[in-house]
Amino acid sequence: MIQFNECSFRYKGGRRNALDGITLNIGEGEFVGVTGASGAGKSTLTYAVSGLIPHHFTGDFYGSVTVNGLDTVEVKPEEIARFVGEVFQDIDSQMVSSIVEDEILFGMENFGLPHDEIGRRLEDTLSLLGIEDLRRRQISSLSGGQKQKVAIAAILALQPDVILLDEPTGELDPESSVMIFELLKALNRDYGKTVVVVEQKIMLLCSYVNRIILMEKGRVAFDGPTGAVAGKAGLFREQGINIPRVTELGENLRAMGLYNGQLPLTLEGGEKMAREVMAGAGI
Repeated sequence: MIQFNECSFRYKGGRRNALDGITLNIGEGEFVGVTGASGAGKSTLTYAVSGLIPHHFTGDFYGSVTVNGLDTVEVKPEEIARFVGEVFQDIDSQMVSSIVEDEILFGMENFGLPHDEIGRRLEDTLSLLGIEDLRRRQISSLSGGQKQKVAIAAILALQPDVILLDEPTGELDPESSVMIFELLKALNRDYGKTVVVVEQKIMLLCSYVNRIILMEKGRVAFDGPTGAVAGKAGLFREQGINIPRVTELGENLRAMGLYNGQLPLTLEGGEKMAREVMAGAGI
């Protein structure tokens, strides 16, 4: 589905490569989380998938990126946008309309979808995100979290095969953050969408994605199944990524000789660990 082959990219005027020799494969139907410190290359990685690099962001580009067998250098971003949808970290830069409904309609109309299909998708998407009440609101009047949901709705209405999201919960409260990840999980599980999400909230990633990629100075520092993150806690800490607190609790319990099982990454895993420790103590 997505293939990076020795891909390097340096922004025009940049002092170092934002991507540095990336070789990476993301298969159809995967749910992948990307994390790392600020400036590690996370956003740049998504731009390379959507074709914004090298067509919009110029600089020195080497190697190749292919999506659905198409070389992103050889095709225009508009063509890639037919099956890859991206939600940027800077939501305001993505908005093209002043009214919520028009923002969601914009892409569908540009792609020339039939009128009846456009109407159906609009209603379904508003309902899916729970933003029916925002339909006729001025985008300028929305909160950051509401804008985030509108941007996601505009992408989902296009029904892309690949969904890229850059810090989608940055402006959301915990409840809305979970709602977004539950939605992404359903799109991945029920509709086979390939989802790549850049996120700093490691607990959310560990609770939902199947694979985590840790970026460091434009390179891949870790790439593996979510369950393997606990064993690389030191590496994540070195990159400024706080591992889940339940994992830290497990480390402390191990150091005290009270627990020898697998380190948890989620609340569910933490609960299981606590029950084992309590049972071992006869509580």
